[in-house]
Amino acid sequence: MNTVKTFFLMITMSALLLLVGAMLGGIGGIIIALIIAIAMNFGAYWFSDRIALKMTHATAVTESDDPELYSIVREQASLAGLPMPQVFEIESESPNAFATGRNPNHATVAVTTGIRRILNKQELGGVLAHEMAHVGNRDTLIMAMVATIAGAISMLAMFAQISAMFGGMGGRRGGGGNIIGLLLVAFVMPLAAGVVRAAISRTREYQADATGAHTSGDPLALASALQKLERASQTRPMKVAEGASHLFIVNPLSGASMSKIFSTHPPMAERIRRLQDIKPNF
Repeated sequence: MNTVKTFFLMITMSALLLLVGAMLGGIGGIIIALIIAIAMNFGAYWFSDRIALKMTHATAVTESDDPELYSIVREQASLAGLPMPQVFEIESESPNAFATGRNPNHATVAVTTGIRRILNKQELGGVLAHEMAHVGNRDTLIMAMVATIAGAISMLAMFAQISAMFGGMGGRRGGGGNIIGLLLVAFVMPLAAGVVRAAISRTREYQADATGAHTSGDPLALASALQKLERASQTRPMKVAEGASHLFIVNPLSGASMSKIFSTHPPMAERIRRLQDIKPNF
């Protein structure tokens, strides 16, 4: 069901982009929107992992630097039937983790220094199983594409705002209807795109929880880890750009969150309940 839901939400996001293009300039606007989306997705495919690592100030670690972490990552990658990813660390007391990369052969997992201090080996294994699930499910690529489409909509919305300030496309002769259309593009469409983007992110988090629980064979370890991470991240929020918050296993920002429809992470109580309903493999 999560996969089907993601598929329809991706279609909705793409339709929003085309609708914005059409409202800005008919067929010509649609073509411009497609060109922008293709260009931005091309960039996201090749560079999203580097951008994510730079935004979070992650640094590469070697096996000799942290043999225990490497051992846990290798074990979870093997259980998931995936290649060993690159391993990065983020210097932060806020406990968290994320995965990035365009495909399983070019994947990276990153953990904060804080996560090592509050999770035991089994719980950290559950977290890394969740991150490897994102890699195996291609969520890292899906969310990069979603983010770029949302970015394209925001870019076109900015053009619409500028145009509305000067009387609409083609000047004031376009009439009031044109101005209303521009205002709709400028203010409503970015909000709609944000809602769809957040819904896709929540769906992929649920799926990664389920996949990681099955591959690791220990859903309760992941549930326990999520409980600890939720409490600790609220006490010690992470200094990270809001645009990167969806990458992490729990929301790294402080609790003063927006409405649930804009939340990139599902309710923690529901995530834990679903994990507790999964039978361990041992």
